[in-house]
Order: sequence, then C-alpha cells, then structure tokens
Amino acid sequence: MTLTFESLLGIALGIGLAAAAGFRIFVPLLVAGLVARFGHLPLAESFQWLATTPALITFATACAVETLAYFIPGLDHALDVLAGPATIVAGILVSAAVMTDLPPAVMWPVAVIAGGGAAGLAKGGTALLRAQAGAATGGLANPLVAAVETLGAAGLAILAIVVPVVCLVLVIVLLTWSVRRAGRLLFRRRRA
Repeated sequence: MTLTFESLLGIALGIGLAAAAGFRIFVPLLVAGLVARFGHLPLAESFQWLATTPALITFATACAVETLAYFIPGLDHALDVLAGPATIVAGILVSAAVMTDLPPAVMWPVAVIAGGGAAGLAKGGTALLRAQAGAATGGLANPLVAAVETLGAAGLAILAIVVPVVCLVLVIVLLTWSVRRAGRLLFRRRRA
C-alpha cells in the first residue's frame, strides 16, 4: 500500500484531534462532528454517526458537564484519574474517524498507537500541570488551568481540521516538552 498525501493528512488530522482529546475528552468529538455535519470534514463510513443530531447533543452535553466539573477543586483530580482510559479511547475513536483514505488494516494500528498514544500523553501532561499548579497554589490556580485546557482542546481540534500538518508539528513539540518535563520532575524526586 502506498500512502498518498491525503492519507498522510488524515493521519496528521487524526493525531491532532486525538491530542485535543487529552485536554478534554468530548471537545474534539463535538468539533469533528459539527464540522462533518456541515460538510467540511469527511468521516470514515463507520463513523458517520458522529455527525448525527443525537451524537452532537450528547457530545455538547458531555462537553458542558466535563468542562464545568474541572472547575471544581478536588473533583478535577478525581476526573483526571477516571478520565485516563476514556481519553485514550476517545483519541483512538476520533483519529480513526477521520482517517478516511486508509484501509482498516492500517487505520486501526495507526489510530491505536498514534491516536491513543497522543491522547494519553496529552492527558498525562495536563494532569501533571494541574497537580503542580494545585500544589503550588493550594488549588486556587486549578480553575485557570481548567479554562486553558478547555480552550486548548477547542483550539487544537480546530487547528487540526484547518491545518493538520501544522497541528501535528505543534502536537509533537508539546508532547516532547511534556515528556521531558515529566522526566525532569521524576529525576528531581529520585534525587531528593
């Protein structure tokens, strides 16, 4: 199988949307569903349901509940613990949905490894940032972190749709920074 430019754009788009799921689970699903609903984003045949009215209402409701819950200190930490596996599943789902030019034998491994991996790493980075902000400010900065994460999820999802390659580069830079930062923190803790 030869990868075409469209296939590579689909992979970049999928990874960008998956990384956005690491900030907020339902935001990239809602954004992708809305853009597909208006005919500006092709979805794989088995994911056409993402653009249906019931799915969009469900995603919008879930986005509102998830976003508001992250503004409640204590509950935001509990959500981070519970959201880890759901984030990876959402990353896989949203990335597979937009890889329309790939056969399933290629799409699913890419969605699981790249999409799930990007979502999981992004979620780990945001959880680490929230924990650090919470420890440094006694939880007072957590609402600010929650607002930035929500805006980041929406912005990253839109960027992935508009300019997928630029978004992919940004995701790689952010994930690299996040992994390095986490590594430095672990190294400091071990030395202490």
